[in-house]
Amino acid sequence: MASYDTALFVGGTRFIGRHTVEAFLEAGYEVTTVTRGQHADPFADREGVTNRTGDRTLGEDLEAARDAVEPDVVVDFVGLHPGEVREATDVFADARYVFVSSGSAYVPEDVPMREGATDLHPCEPEQEDDDGAETYGPRKAECDRAVFAAAERGIEAMAVRPMLVQGPHDYTERFGYWVNRVAEHDEVLVPGDGGSLLHRVYVEDLARALLLVAEEGEPGEAYNAADRSAYSLDRSLELIADGLDTDVTPVHASERELAAHGVEPGAFPLYTPSPMLASTGKLAALGWESTPPAEYVAETARVHVDAGVTGPKEAPDREATEAVIAALHDERGGGDE
Repeated sequence: MASYDTALFVGGTRFIGRHTVEAFLEAGYEVTTVTRGQHADPFADREGVTNRTGDRTLGEDLEAARDAVEPDVVVDFVGLHPGEVREATDVFADARYVFVSSGSAYVPEDVPMREGATDLHPCEPEQEDDDGAETYGPRKAECDRAVFAAAERGIEAMAVRPMLVQGPHDYTERFGYWVNRVAEHDEVLVPGDGGSLLHRVYVEDLARALLLVAEEGEPGEAYNAADRSAYSLDRSLELIADGLDTDVTPVHASERELAAHGVEPGAFPLYTPSPMLASTGKLAALGWESTPPAEYVAETARVHVDAGVTGPKEAPDREATEAVIAALHDERGGGDE
C-alpha cells in the first residue's frame, strides 16, 4: 500500500470534520483545514494541525492551499454544489480526493440502498446552484457523478455516502432532541408505532471510514457509511435511557392523533415513514467495522446532556407534545397502547 502522510481538509472544524481530523492525526498525518473562519477552530493550538482561511467556492483559494500543502489526500466536507466538486477534483488532481456525499443522493426505492444498483436522484441544471433542502439530494447525487467523471479522467476520486450522522458536537441537534426528551421527561411522544427505521452512523466510525477510503478506496467508487446494525426510534429511546441511567415510556401517536393538535410526524427528528437503510458490505470489505450502538449512544447522550442540547428549533415543542400525550391518556384510559 502507498504511504500517505499529508492531508488537506476542505472544511473540517465543526462536526464530521472535527472527528476526522482526530482520526487522521492518530494515523500519523499532518492535517491542514481550509475554512472561512466563521466558526471557532478547535485545533487552534493543536500540534500537527494547521488552518488556512479560504473560501471553497473560490478556485484561487483552493489552488493556494494545494500549493502550500502539497497534499497526498484531500477530504471535501463542504461540497454542496456540483460545480464546486468539478473544480475541486481538477485543482486536486494529483491527490487522493474523497468527497463526503450523503445517503440522500439515492432515490429511496430499495431496502437496502446499494452502491451502483440503487438509482441516484437526477439533478436538473437549475438545481445545481440552488441551496434549498428539497434539492439537497439531487445536488449530492450530481456531485457524486462529478467524482465518477473525474475518476474516468484518471483522478483518484471517491465518494463516501453517510446515512444520518450522530455523535458529539452535532450542531444539527437532531439526535439531541430525543436525548433531551428522555433526560427531562418520563414519557416521550413518538410518531407512529416507534418502528421508524432510519439508518445512522456514529461520527467516529464515519471518520475512520473516510480515512480508510482515502487510503484504500478504489477511484470512481462510492461507499455507503452506516452502522452495521440498524435500530428503530423506540430502540433509540431505550438506548438513551440506558446510557443516562433512567427510564422512559414512549407514547405512540398516529398521524391522525398528531394532526388533531397541529403536529406532523415528519416534524420529529429521525422519523421516516418508510425504512431508509443502506447496504454496508462494500465498506466492510475494506476492513471497516462500526461501534455497537449501545456504546456510542450512551456516550453521545451524556455529551449532549452536558452541553445542554435541546434539539432543532423546528422540532415539536414540549407544549405541543404534552397536549397530545394528555389527549391520548384521556382517550386510552390513562396508558399508552
